[in-house]
Amino acid sequence: MNRKFIYIGCTALAMAFLNVRSVVAQEAQDSLVNVAFGKVAKEDLTHAVSTVNTSELSKVLYNGNSLMGLNGMVGGYNGNIWGQGALVLVDGVPRSASNIRATEVESVSVLKDAAAVALYGSRASKGVILITTKRGKNAPMSIDIRGTVAANVPVSYPRYLDSDCYMTLYNEACRNDGIAEKYDASTIYQTTLGTNPYRYPDTDFYSSDYLRKCNVTSGVVGEVYGGNEKTHYYLDFGMNYNNSLLKYGEAKKAYDMSFNVRGNVDMSLASWLKASTNAAVIFNNSYAGRGDFWGAASTLRPNWFAPLLPIDMMDRTVATIDEYITNSNHLIDGQYLLGGTSADTTNPFSELLAAGYTKEKSRMFMFDVVLMADLGNLLKGLSFKTAYSVDYTSYYSEAFAENYAVYQPTWANVNGRDMIVGLTKFGEDKKGTNEYVGKSTYDQTLTFSAQFDYARTFNKYHNVSATLLGWGYQTQSSSDENNNAIGSSVAGSNYHRTGNVNLGLRASYNYAHKYYIDFSGALIHSAKLPEGKRNAFSPSVTLGWRLSKEKFMKNVAFVDDLKLTASYAKLHQDLDISDYYMYKGYYLMEQKKTGWYQWHDGTAGGVLSGSIRGGNPELTFITREEFRVGIDAALFNKLLQLNANYFTQTTGGLLTRGASTIFPSYFNLNDTSSFLPWINNNEDKRSGFDFGVTANKKFGQLDVTLGFNGMVFSSKATKRDEVTEYDYLLAEGHALDAVRGYVCEGFFQSEEDIAKHPRQTFGTVKPGDLKYKDINEDGVIDSKDQIDLGKGGWSTAPFTFGINLKLKYKNFSLFALGNGQTGAIGMKNNSYYWNRGTSKFSEVVWNRWTYKTAETATYPRLTTGNGDNNYRNSTFWMYKTNMFKLANVQFNYDFPESTFNGTFVRGLSLYCGGSNLLTISKERQYMELSTGYPQMRNFYVGFKAAF
Repeated sequence: MNRKFIYIGCTALAMAFLNVRSVVAQEAQDSLVNVAFGKVAKEDLTHAVSTVNTSELSKVLYNGNSLMGLNGMVGGYNGNIWGQGALVLVDGVPRSASNIRATEVESVSVLKDAAAVALYGSRASKGVILITTKRGKNAPMSIDIRGTVAANVPVSYPRYLDSDCYMTLYNEACRNDGIAEKYDASTIYQTTLGTNPYRYPDTDFYSSDYLRKCNVTSGVVGEVYGGNEKTHYYLDFGMNYNNSLLKYGEAKKAYDMSFNVRGNVDMSLASWLKASTNAAVIFNNSYAGRGDFWGAASTLRPNWFAPLLPIDMMDRTVATIDEYITNSNHLIDGQYLLGGTSADTTNPFSELLAAGYTKEKSRMFMFDVVLMADLGNLLKGLSFKTAYSVDYTSYYSEAFAENYAVYQPTWANVNGRDMIVGLTKFGEDKKGTNEYVGKSTYDQTLTFSAQFDYARTFNKYHNVSATLLGWGYQTQSSSDENNNAIGSSVAGSNYHRTGNVNLGLRASYNYAHKYYIDFSGALIHSAKLPEGKRNAFSPSVTLGWRLSKEKFMKNVAFVDDLKLTASYAKLHQDLDISDYYMYKGYYLMEQKKTGWYQWHDGTAGGVLSGSIRGGNPELTFITREEFRVGIDAALFNKLLQLNANYFTQTTGGLLTRGASTIFPSYFNLNDTSSFLPWINNNEDKRSGFDFGVTANKKFGQLDVTLGFNGMVFSSKATKRDEVTEYDYLLAEGHALDAVRGYVCEGFFQSEEDIAKHPRQTFGTVKPGDLKYKDINEDGVIDSKDQIDLGKGGWSTAPFTFGINLKLKYKNFSLFALGNGQTGAIGMKNNSYYWNRGTSKFSEVVWNRWTYKTAETATYPRLTTGNGDNNYRNSTFWMYKTNMFKLANVQFNYDFPESTFNGTFVRGLSLYCGGSNLLTISKERQYMELSTGYPQMRNFYVGFKAAF
């Protein structure tokens, strides 16, 4: 076992015997909430923690995602927590949320504020998502079976121009650029007729020739659970299978299949000793053809070449043609040779038809064991818990690759018929013989924790609890990749394991569940920092006050419960230190020189080459300093449940190497040589207000639950080491997700218009190009004229919100979940809108600028170049990302229990529903568009049976 883990455990034991107390959450009569290294009665929760009861949610919503519902049910969560990525822990072990399914999950706790995550140390400093799996209970053995079939339908496909339209407009682009037209009228005309698509191709990647209308996903899950006073057990097993949307060549047989088993056993070994063991095995297999079909779909021009060349249109009296056909190992359906060009010796069609396939296989094994001891005989209220886990993931691919040739045809009209009279061959045409291992990787994670817990109530009102713990984990990764069947390989293993190690202490007190104080802190360690700077202490203090128990609140009838909380924390972390040894300076040997560096004295001055960076022995941790206030309330006889938090946090000591003002300019020698070290300098500020409101009311037999949650969020770069000529170019003072660009003033309408305007420096400007505002009024449009256009919402939009609704009437129920955002902007800057060079033209170019459409145009002039002037972030391409998405809707019917009286069936439910059903936005079409694999709508039916 790693010595650091042993050190943690021994230290925790030693400190406990020195009478340092530990914490176990107060267990009240209401539900318990999973928090860091324990549980807390919801009544006594003082940190910013939100919980989703996934087990209950899965009764009204089918979703394989273990984090289902979080976006629409937890304020402050939008794929991250308060704008920052979170650490995911499954039963206390760092694991991927994708490796566990919703049916295996009991609940998910989102730990948002710094005080809530302090005990976890450095790698949890941006928030934690705690996934707790299901367990057995005191009950006879029960079996639940769930089966679901879903159809995944593309929301939309990009709309690109047909070949004849593309060639027509490309000729226009040529004229705009003052060069000769590329395509003659006869070619365009013949393409329009469509009588010979092999000579005049018009390739549509999104046609039914290549794609299914939908792909199908099916799955079945079984759960077995039960137990008695001595032993509880739980077992989850299931399989999922889905085919491919693509149906061409090897893709017809493509699939993804997974099989998983997860189980746990809780045992009472003695009246004072308990143990738990958990194990999971996951098998994932997939089969796929070769080539990047979806990538090529957005780039390969429709007229470029025909993927297939028909043999019956080839002149076999030509010896080379007959030889190619006779000796080909890749005759497609016995009727076609593969088409291509000298620039396209491989393409997505030939890859799918002739290149072979890839089988990917991953195997995951997860095991952990927990031992819990009641040490009340030594000291009343004292207990001990230790856990150890091993996770192992291996991945490898089995591949079969074949070499093939493509042919570029020479067409002619023979006796009034189009014929291929010549073929130019590119590539080698031969059969492969063996499968080979293409790539293999593995990851191994070891986790260890030990903790002493103490919980006592003195004189009825004084509730004391404490926790002392040691926790750590390490992940080791390795890879080995074969580039071809011969076996050329690249192997590698990360030099340093990803890890976390810390000691933690929490001490809590509350008086009569009315006044609360909590101290939590962690002593952390990081090998990323220089010696002497590798340890730090992260403290936090939380206060709570239940106002509803005060005498002055007794006459406030509509308040059932009201609690105020506040916390302060200063966490230290190395998450934002991207690599090891960044505190060290080093030189690079230049291969063609005799020394490590050389000095040149001359009129140009001295130049020292070979220095890559300077050293900084004072490099230290990044800090998260945070203040939060919160409110929890139950109102109007518990009709309304309210939770809200205001937070402001400063992330200080972020690393930078720009150092425009700290170091003299000659420290930065040139593009490849520098004496500049990494230093702790930059500072970011994030603040926001998150909230969640839930209302529950019964109207006769109709039970209605409505939830609304959201977050108002802002961020700012509060400190940067930068010098600019104009203040508006500074990053300091602007949002962390500020989108910078130019202010567009419309199109240039003439050469005279261009001459009068300040000179734009982005290539040659012509009428129909975009005109930008001269912000600094220096007569030149360049990078100094970019301004802050708005917030990009890269981590989270300025306002995000979620809505959930549950209606239950007798045996029928309806559940709906939606989420949305406002206040952010985006740029239409993907290849669908920025049609440059020889890229495909999308339908947006129909509204291009010409002299005839100068007054109504909504798109710049067409060009065969890179569009250096037009294709830049500016207000012309800017749009608001405001939207609301109906994420999930599900209808359920639960058969009455009396239906199955006298049978082994305890219950049966049927359900149907869908996900990603509707987007409401002014920019809906753009937001639903993907130039790669399409966004999907999901429609499903299923059942759940209990035995």
